[in-house]
Amino acid sequence: MPGLVRRPLVVWLLAVVAVPVLLTAVLIPARAGTTEDDLRDRTAAALKARGIETNRIDFDGRDARIVVPAGVDEGTVRSIVTGVDGVRSVQIDGGVVATATGTPTAGVTPTPTAEATTGSTAPAGSGVPGFEVGRTDRAIRVQVPVRSQAVKDALAAEVDGVLGPDREYDDRTTIDPANGLTDATTLSALLRALAIGGGDASVRYDGDTVTLSGQVPDQATKATVGRAAAKAVPGAVLADELQLPAPAKTAVSEPCRTFQSRLATFGREYKINFLSGTSIVNEASKPAVVKAAALLKSCGTVRVEIAGHTDDLGSPATSLPLSERRAAAVKAELVRLGVGANRLLPHGYGESFPIATNDTGAGRIANRRAELRVVQGN
Repeated sequence: MPGLVRRPLVVWLLAVVAVPVLLTAVLIPARAGTTEDDLRDRTAAALKARGIETNRIDFDGRDARIVVPAGVDEGTVRSIVTGVDGVRSVQIDGGVVATATGTPTAGVTPTPTAEATTGSTAPAGSGVPGFEVGRTDRAIRVQVPVRSQAVKDALAAEVDGVLGPDREYDDRTTIDPANGLTDATTLSALLRALAIGGGDASVRYDGDTVTLSGQVPDQATKATVGRAAAKAVPGAVLADELQLPAPAKTAVSEPCRTFQSRLATFGREYKINFLSGTSIVNEASKPAVVKAAALLKSCGTVRVEIAGHTDDLGSPATSLPLSERRAAAVKAELVRLGVGANRLLPHGYGESFPIATNDTGAGRIANRRAELRVVQGN
């Protein structure tokens, strides 16, 4: 009886192990075929999204083999395909294989990448050859190697769009199928930015540093050129040596140039004095206020201080506000006579700065005064 019990158990155990093995053997090839179809479809879609059409995309598991159409950059195709999720390696036209991880596939040599050879990511500006784009009053200059005649023609079309009627194209491009520029639009924003303004200006890239030099008309253009250079060579060192024009010197009119000396002469010849204890200009001084207005209107930009003063008959507590009222009264009269209020700064100084003795009537009249003087910084 014990022997009869063990045999069915052994049979069932063998069945439990064998069935999954058989199912795996049947399903794995089917799933592999499905995975290859999915990778092929997604690879074709990724290439098409970048404007690249090809009728030959084959997959062996996760390893792609692609025939590149004439005129299409192989490096661009490798970059696109290795970026497709699930792709392990890419072989272009049966040549060099690029792997998604940088690990060589069996029997082939992988394309070296910056990460594989240096242990770091690709340097700033990787893939952009050295170039110079410049402008003068008469020409726009482009000096750069390009990958093909098609790129050269496209670059000429970009330049033609910004030349204008007064400039010509100084074409210094050369064709270098291995290391040339692959896309004319790399420099399009830079060309548009440099076309603004006149004089000499240029942007040079030596493989490490982008140097901006020359003249630009204003700060906005300077910023635009800087952004365009950064876009053309992402991450490169930017040396901005662009110069803005020196601010134009404002021409000074003869009346303004001589204003200060004429005001000094006015102060010696004309006095503005007040009635005792008031802010009323005395009769003898009224013509001086009219003369002061004419002098101020001869130069409409200069600003002056109106300094009010008193004699010492009052107390300091009353003298200061009285001197301020006197300065304000002169300002009001000058404004009435046509002088801009924003050019007149009234200040009161009380009895602190006498110009004559307060022991005589004539001295006290002299001290009850207003004076005009040029504000520094005009």
